[in-house]
Amino acid sequence: MAKAKKLTSEDRILWGKVARTTRPLPGRMDELAEFEEPKPEPQPEKLPMPVIKEGKSLAEAFGAAPPEAPKKTARVHHPLEKPVKRKLAKGHLAIEARIDLHGMIQSEAHGFLLHFLMRAYDRGLRHVLVITGKGTSLGSDGALKRAVPLWFSLPEFRMLISSYEPAARNHGGDGALYVRLSRPRGMTP
Repeated sequence: MAKAKKLTSEDRILWGKVARTTRPLPGRMDELAEFEEPKPEPQPEKLPMPVIKEGKSLAEAFGAAPPEAPKKTARVHHPLEKPVKRKLAKGHLAIEARIDLHGMIQSEAHGFLLHFLMRAYDRGLRHVLVITGKGTSLGSDGALKRAVPLWFSLPEFRMLISSYEPAARNHGGDGALYVRLSRPRGMTP
């Protein structure tokens, strides 16, 4: 007989979503409620407060090392400047490449987009158009429309991209993004 497996919190959440789409058999409502309620996390053990002698810092009293200087934060993408977006929308600033992700599943689109952006970055391109599609099936936003901006914060994309913004209507509107690529190191404007 197989050993009973404990469900992780992610499994419980997923099971709760599935369970809400069905109707329970009579008398089974208690078991369903068990999966919907998150289990409380154990509270950390409270340690006794140390006696701090005169001349000692709080960190020394706890036996900790002095705090380090704050580390450099991860690169943050800023929106395109309004004049740049306006020039892109009117065609006064060239869109040097474009990729259309319509009809792709997320795993496929992720790989294609990363490869496209890496090639554009290596070629020294500055402004590209990423078409995700609006994906308005059943009133929800499309999966790629939601996912692509999240991917841009991942380490593999973060260093390639300087900024991004939703495109103008003539370039796809909400279903596309203007992306400004970072300049390769050592390259001057």
